[in-house]
Amino acid sequence: MEETIPQHHPLRQLFGTLTERNFTEALGWPDFNVTEYLSNLLVEFVHVDRLHCIQNQQGETVETVVELLFESEVQEDMNSSEREREVHRHIGDFTLFIAGLFPEYLSYLKSGGMIYHKDHLVDYMKTGKRSYSIVAASQQGESNEQPALFQKLSSNFELCVTGLGFVREDLNRMGHPPYQESSNLLLH
Repeated sequence: MEETIPQHHPLRQLFGTLTERNFTEALGWPDFNVTEYLSNLLVEFVHVDRLHCIQNQQGETVETVVELLFESEVQEDMNSSEREREVHRHIGDFTLFIAGLFPEYLSYLKSGGMIYHKDHLVDYMKTGKRSYSIVAASQQGESNEQPALFQKLSSNFELCVTGLGFVREDLNRMGHPPYQESSNLLLH
């Protein structure tokens, strides 16, 4: 059973506020659909097991982008296009999350220390953009706004990474002891 964080949980409100503020004020991009999607993504990935939620045909957890790309190509049954869309959406989400909140991981991945990692040669930015574009294209003609959302995420991937970087900076400041001391004085 999948745990979900309730709609009015303070964590949802925090991520929603930080994402909307940074995208509107710092980036000048007040797109509620994008900020809502990204804040929900942050909430979803609070559960670390959601980072690796895709399983292969053998039921094993797929942990690298290379393996995810392979999994997106596996034609299992008649629902293969739905499966491909699900995997590509996760690839976009995963690469965006890592690039925006943990850019040092990408630097480490590219360094000599992880030369044997399967994702050593993967360009997370290009792969994320491409995956969101595939999701958008696969949803063309559907009656919801999702294709437009995923096309925006693809076209503005770098901007989304930058915005999530600003959210990360805010979160880091909030965890900084002087901020916590001031907050405790003001709020208690």
